Amino acid sequence: MTLGILTAAKMDARVAEFNRNDRELYRQHIANERAAEWMARNVPRFECPDEEIEEIYYFRWWTFRKHIKETPDGFVITEFLPPVGWAGKHNTINCAAGHHFREGRWLRDARYLDDYAHFWLRGGGEVRTRIQTRRGYSFWIADSLLARARVTGQFDLCIELLPDLIANYEGWEREQRDANGLFWQMDDRDGMEFSISGRLAPKALGYRPTLNSYMYGDALAIAEIAERAGDAGCARRYREKAAEIRRLTQTHLWDPQARFFKVLPRIERPTLSDARELHGYTPWYFNLPDDDETSEAWAQLMDPKGFFAPFGPTTAEQRHPEFAVIYSRIGCQWNGPSWPYATSVTLTAMANLLNDYRQEVVTREDYFKILKIYTRSHRLRLDDGRVVPWIDESLNPFTGDWLTRTCLKRGVGRKTPGWTDGAADPAKIEERGKDYNHSTYCDLIINGLAGLRPRSDDRLSVAPLVPAEWAYFCLDRIRYHGRDIAIVYDKTGRRYGRGRGLQLFCDGERIAGGESCSRMDVDLPEKS
Repeated sequence: MTLGILTAAKMDARVAEFNRNDRELYRQHIANERAAEWMARNVPRFECPDEEIEEIYYFRWWTFRKHIKETPDGFVITEFLPPVGWAGKHNTINCAAGHHFREGRWLRDARYLDDYAHFWLRGGGEVRTRIQTRRGYSFWIADSLLARARVTGQFDLCIELLPDLIANYEGWEREQRDANGLFWQMDDRDGMEFSISGRLAPKALGYRPTLNSYMYGDALAIAEIAERAGDAGCARRYREKAAEIRRLTQTHLWDPQARFFKVLPRIERPTLSDARELHGYTPWYFNLPDDDETSEAWAQLMDPKGFFAPFGPTTAEQRHPEFAVIYSRIGCQWNGPSWPYATSVTLTAMANLLNDYRQEVVTREDYFKILKIYTRSHRLRLDDGRVVPWIDESLNPFTGDWLTRTCLKRGVGRKTPGWTDGAADPAKIEERGKDYNHSTYCDLIINGLAGLRPRSDDRLSVAPLVPAEWAYFCLDRIRYHGRDIAIVYDKTGRRYGRGRGLQLFCDGERIAGGESCSRMDVDLPEKS
């Protein structure tokens, strides 16, 4: 039995509006005319007092659906809708695949990510960096698969793919780990080209907080999966690997003067970069820091001389002399512009900080402020004056202009200009970044704002980060550990008629509740 607090009516109305505003240039498995039906079957329903957040929540599910592609190797998730030259098989790119798993783990239909996992490890996907071919990027695949299993409650796929996850990890160790124990990467293969720290070494090679955090997260994930598979020796080895990476990252990549995780260039007698960069928050995505004092780094997120901007956060601190927002160069610029990819990592890490650490540097009000800025950035003014929901590549953090898109339209780096929004022939439109699938948003609402914190055991943990002034919100039809879950907050009890305060439901039955909107942990009942 499902609770069914929220009907599909509001979602359907929003999908109809998205379809009306859309020129469907590239169709994959689920066309626009099937979007409402697909979303009604697959995505959790959400309602809150903030109309903009609610709208973008459904918009991001609507765009994610566009990227589900059926192939001879099963379903995959794409990043770009049109083909791009640096993609691999089936136009896949592993750079944001971790985001795809985080976002898609809430879908009720398991086929999409089951196939996608097999594709990366056994179907010809570029699961790891190939420096020589310039294909493949950093990718936290073991952590991604485990994060998804903590939602579904099904760990069989992780156990099946454990040998492949170990082989991938050993490939990283063999190819990109130095004698000092740290993993190295170039900024480009982290998907973070033209970074300020990248100028410090040939080919922008460095020991980066990103890849070392990914490897820490993957080591812990492999350890847990191995334990479930009954391989205690493997679990122990990978916990030891994780502990060593944690120690090395905190010892060598933490700048005690700047109070921030930074890049150490891969050169003789290196010193840490002089720039704070937004990817320095990546360690908290995996709960790597074990010292609460490192939480001081988060003061920079709310500092206008640090990363705070009206359409940010920026990818580099604004006080740095090499901070720039440039319209004369096409391509990724991680020296200033805002990137939804990085914002997603930062907000996921920030939710972990607020839930799992003792600190007084940032608050849940700060979390909501950054989430609202990110939400507000999902806009585009078309040539005909209409303002529509939009997700693209990179943003001018001060104006909200989609920077890469503007450069492409102007023909930067080309002999001829790009497209116009009103072009008569859609086949000639080169909307490369339209509906760009390189970040999360829905997961930030479910896992962060509404506070469903997935676990490996059969317990339900909910820790909302909603503003204190909110009188209600509801997250309904969440498939979690084989049950249908609903999270309902109703300050007065009159909106939903299910009681005052925060109430948790499983398969239609109330399993916990209280008047305050604070953390709850409860055992899930036996499956019906």
